[in-house]
Amino acid sequence: MNNNPATDLASQILERENQEKQAIALLLDRYLGRNDQILVQKIEMGGSEAYIGSVTLEWFASRVRFASRLPLLRQKFDSHTENVEIDAESIEEIQQRPLDWTRQASLAQYLAARKHHKFPPVLVVINQPWVDIPHANEWNNEGRAMKSAANFMPLDKDNKVGLLDVSPDVTIFALDGQHRLMGVQGLMELLQTGKLPRYKKDKKPSGSVITIEDLREQYQVDPVYLQNLAKEKIGIEFISAVIPGETYEEARRRVRSIFVHVNLMAVPLTKGQLAQLDENDGFSIVARKVAVTHPLLKDIKGRNPRVNWDSATVAAKSTVLTTLQALKEMSERYLQHKFPHWKPLEKKGLIPLRPEDDELEEGIENFKYVFDNLANLLSFERLEYGGTETTDLRRFSFEKPAGEGNLLFRPVGQIALFQALGILVFKKGFSLESVFEKLQKYDADGGFSNMESPQSLWYGILFDANKKRVLVSGRDLAAKLIVYLVGGVEDDMERAEIRRAVAEARTVEDRAIGFNGKFVEPRKVGLPVLLS
Repeated sequence: MNNNPATDLASQILERENQEKQAIALLLDRYLGRNDQILVQKIEMGGSEAYIGSVTLEWFASRVRFASRLPLLRQKFDSHTENVEIDAESIEEIQQRPLDWTRQASLAQYLAARKHHKFPPVLVVINQPWVDIPHANEWNNEGRAMKSAANFMPLDKDNKVGLLDVSPDVTIFALDGQHRLMGVQGLMELLQTGKLPRYKKDKKPSGSVITIEDLREQYQVDPVYLQNLAKEKIGIEFISAVIPGETYEEARRRVRSIFVHVNLMAVPLTKGQLAQLDENDGFSIVARKVAVTHPLLKDIKGRNPRVNWDSATVAAKSTVLTTLQALKEMSERYLQHKFPHWKPLEKKGLIPLRPEDDELEEGIENFKYVFDNLANLLSFERLEYGGTETTDLRRFSFEKPAGEGNLLFRPVGQIALFQALGILVFKKGFSLESVFEKLQKYDADGGFSNMESPQSLWYGILFDANKKRVLVSGRDLAAKLIVYLVGGVEDDMERAEIRRAVAEARTVEDRAIGFNGKFVEPRKVGLPVLLS
């Protein structure tokens, strides 16, 4: 039987391709098996060459240093904090956001406890010993480099793919990704020693530690899984400390410019934006869901938006009802008693993991039900059906145009209310319906309104009479007062403490303002009448 020539030719081509692939695999194995070389792709941008590859977390933690140690940038530097010391002399040399060592433990914990963790690639500068020797042979008579500090050996005809020399005499410094480096180094310390100290911003020990045992208890992480983390890989982009033709000063300006720009471009997210994106914090998830589904909050055509998604504050002329950040705090303060495990022990500094779906659904329903009841209060019925705008209800009487000064339309008042509701419902056993029956009458009687008036319970507590603005620091006391108004306080010591705090808040220069708006002795301020 004669063979088909076309079939034979196809078989030969496939065989040759397989042989070539095997040859490439053998070649790569030989080169990549060495610790002093990394397979990279060469790229160009903005007139600078760079090399992109990947390294293990273990290699990253041990080989890469903080930017402040790079001689090109190094002026005055604190070896303990790894930060450049900024003064009149060094400010012209480098602009650097100081490393915040409080972040190390949470970043390391994120890598250890989150199954789907991910760090973006880091940008590093590669340096050779000769770069910092003025009369080294690599500099010509004019003080210009005759070669690059990045030793790249191409493997293709276009010089785009090859091997980058990272032998021990080569030093590597993080330009973008210093906190990622800090986190990975913390993870390696945790894996090697079983514990990781927590630090203050300036790397002074805070006194607490995170242990592998903590992670096992809180997140049920497997010891084998933890040890394998060291072999995971992170993307890395190398730029050269010096490129051919540069003087040392030109190289320093180029590297400094890149360093400053990547740091300035990294604009931190607002609290509102973090609440929008957080897929692990149960309270944030609940707040987002209710914000887009509840009739009181969701966007409705023909109506001004009710939620500010970015800022944590409400501007004077803003027509929003609240902010996403406030909703997240309201969710947390209300539901924390029902789902305490959504927020791990603060003393151990552990970050939360995403709750189970059935718990999230329950939390959403609980939180949504509060807004169902809130919408029935007279103040909110006026907003929904009375043609009144949020600004009319929120503004104080001395503002133009004059408003009602209703604390329910201030984020600080909303958070205080939800904090009180959480205590009343989940700790004291009141039904939400019975609580709102009392609040309904209190609202109808104007109890939440005119908070800037001396006759208001909230004067001096949520309203600063001297500065004529909301007093955020009074939020916890306001929550205690709402609990007291609705359910009373049986403990004599606790009741006396609330009375003392109220008198102190309403006292100015040894004279206190009673609930009738007149001056009295501080000890005669007392407490308001309980709601019936």
